[in-house]
Amino acid sequence: MAETDAHSRTQLRRAVLSSYLGSVIEYYDFLLYATASAVVFAKVFFSTLDPLVGTVASFGTLATGYLARPLGGILFGHFGDRVGRKKMLVTTMTLMGVVSVLIGVLPTYAQIGVWAPILLVLLRVLQGVAVGGEWGGAVLMSAEHATSRRGLWASFTNAGAPSGMVLSTVALAGAAAIAGEQGFLTWGWRIPFLLSAVLLAIGLFVRARVEETPVFARASADARPSTPPLLEVLRRHPRNLLLSIGIGFGAFVAQGVLTTFVIAYAVQAGFARQTVLNALTVSSIAAVFGIVGFAALSDRVGRRPVVLVGALAMTVWAFVLFPLVDSGSTGLLVLAVVVGQGVVHAAMYGPLAALYTELFSTRARYTGASLGYQIAGIGAGLGQVVFATVLQGSGSVLWVSVVIAACCVLTVVCVALAGETSGQSLDAHDAGTGAASTRRTPVS
Repeated sequence: MAETDAHSRTQLRRAVLSSYLGSVIEYYDFLLYATASAVVFAKVFFSTLDPLVGTVASFGTLATGYLARPLGGILFGHFGDRVGRKKMLVTTMTLMGVVSVLIGVLPTYAQIGVWAPILLVLLRVLQGVAVGGEWGGAVLMSAEHATSRRGLWASFTNAGAPSGMVLSTVALAGAAAIAGEQGFLTWGWRIPFLLSAVLLAIGLFVRARVEETPVFARASADARPSTPPLLEVLRRHPRNLLLSIGIGFGAFVAQGVLTTFVIAYAVQAGFARQTVLNALTVSSIAAVFGIVGFAALSDRVGRRPVVLVGALAMTVWAFVLFPLVDSGSTGLLVLAVVVGQGVVHAAMYGPLAALYTELFSTRARYTGASLGYQIAGIGAGLGQVVFATVLQGSGSVLWVSVVIAACCVLTVVCVALAGETSGQSLDAHDAGTGAASTRRTPVS
């Protein structure tokens, strides 16, 4: 018995490390593109357009990756629910690494004309497919290995997103320092994308040592035929799917603002690009601790109270963020993004990994959690295009704050409608209807 417990603890540690590193790598690549779209791609791939129009077009290619994420959730979720979590995670990590290296060697508009942005969009779509399949599997590897404190262990996957942002921002900043202003636009921006090959090798080494989750292994022992996972989600969990989309939508819109849109806005407001990237790095480090901390708190008080408070706070912070940036003070800029990302957004986002896991049954969990999360994630991509367009058309950032607040109100409503999920047993959940329970019981 002691030997079995020790093996389980070892596998949990490996699963959490694998999920965290996998998420770091995936989001390093995915958010590297997001940062580059704000500071580089408008000049490299859309150089013939007006600067503001080029920024909108660059954010448009960013949005295609978010639009492709639900497709990745469905595709890899289907096979993850049928053949296992681990195999799909190896595939998604490999796909993301290869695509990022290809972006790093992609010719510019000046070299091959219109084919440059076309190929850029195609590679961005493949990035979206990879991330769409990665998140659900990574979360399940941690959550389904956990025997207690599921919110805490699952949150390390979400903590990988700001960690990846730190790495991508530092990599871009380092490349800019090495290459200089002109050299950065010519060749320096490619270096961080090419470094993905190194991260891929490390990630695959760690991931290969993790076993399939015991929850999925027990479910697989049941030889009864089952419907396709997507149909299972739509048939048994339609309400939870809709609620999961609404719960995450506000968090993703806020995430897009705090990690991407604010870069372009602050640079246009007069801040040096490096100053903005440094502020974003600090806020992302704070977000890592905030996400894990609020997720751990949700194990004690429940997922719903933590996410509710975070969403309500973000509704207010949406109207504070841009005046702080407009102040021209570097200190207030840092305050705006650190509080926004490291505290307010972390409260909304940290508990979501466990919450999404608890909304769906085992044989449809990969598909259901991925689909709900990734459809909600479209908000982060489309938000950039909407905000840039609104700002261009109205000239007032107030309307951007209104849109952010409205999306957070949607999250508040959906969280209020959803039952508390932190007491769910992931095994027992299969016997029910998939509706969230309001009864607090020991987590599995």
